[in-house]
Amino acid sequence: MFEIRRYTNECKEEWNVFVTRSKNGIFLFNRNYMDYHSDRFIDHSLMFYLKGNLYALLPANIDGTTLVSHGGLTYGGLIMDENATSANTVVLFDELNAYLKDNGIMRVVYKVVPHIYHRSPSEEDLYGIFRSCDAKLVYRDIASVIVNTNKIRFKELRRRGVKKALKNGLVAEESTDWQAFWNILSNNLNDKYGAKPVHSLSEITLLASRFPANIRLFTVRKADTMLGGVVLYISGQTAHTQYISASPEGKSLGSLDLLFDFLINDVFSDYRYFDFGKSTENGGAYLNESLIHQKEGFGGRGVCYDTYSWNTKIIK
Repeated sequence: MFEIRRYTNECKEEWNVFVTRSKNGIFLFNRNYMDYHSDRFIDHSLMFYLKGNLYALLPANIDGTTLVSHGGLTYGGLIMDENATSANTVVLFDELNAYLKDNGIMRVVYKVVPHIYHRSPSEEDLYGIFRSCDAKLVYRDIASVIVNTNKIRFKELRRRGVKKALKNGLVAEESTDWQAFWNILSNNLNDKYGAKPVHSLSEITLLASRFPANIRLFTVRKADTMLGGVVLYISGQTAHTQYISASPEGKSLGSLDLLFDFLINDVFSDYRYFDFGKSTENGGAYLNESLIHQKEGFGGRGVCYDTYSWNTKIIK
């Protein structure tokens, strides 16, 4: 029924056009984003054709004998358009498993696109992997999300932070000073975790230049000094915080309280969702309670980022 083809660079335009018109694809699946770290992954993205027409995409890479959808992305399940049906999707996964077994792939790690990034209902894949793959939930991270049509009031601590920031003359604004923010972010990550940002400064500026409407930096300053900032990834109806950081002075003066008040109640007030991102590590086994407490203080409430897995060798 389906013709399954492995993605090649010659298919880039066709791939990107499909992502744009899909019902659950976001700019992260555009090859101009995905391929910035192509040297780190063995790409094995798949394209599914039905009667000669492109029907669905699966961003993925190979890790040994495991197919991961996708190791370089937060999520990366089946990308579909309005033509996708539940019955066809069951068949698609049946035939995907046969294809994978024929190619020596023994296991699949499948990261679902959360519903807050769907332009219309897009959970045919969840039914498909239940029916055709006997998929098991293996990781569950929790993110904190604001629904702008039903906002929860900021907690008193956060409201006091906003007042303190304003009293001290702090100003929230959009910025292009990636270097100054990356210095704050890198120093914080190094001091607290001995770590670096997932993206280097050159990588994030490259991606921001390719996707200026989707990757934006907002900061807080006092006079000419940057005190903190947030990098937002914007996809359709959802604004997602990719990086959040403040200097010691910024933390003491409530810089992030002011910034999130500005973002949630002004800049992105017309968006359906404001996603603070996950507060878990190790596939959800560890909950960073202080981090999620801060996000919940702004009114964020739980949305799960789920990952499933199955073994192709036991599927008949």
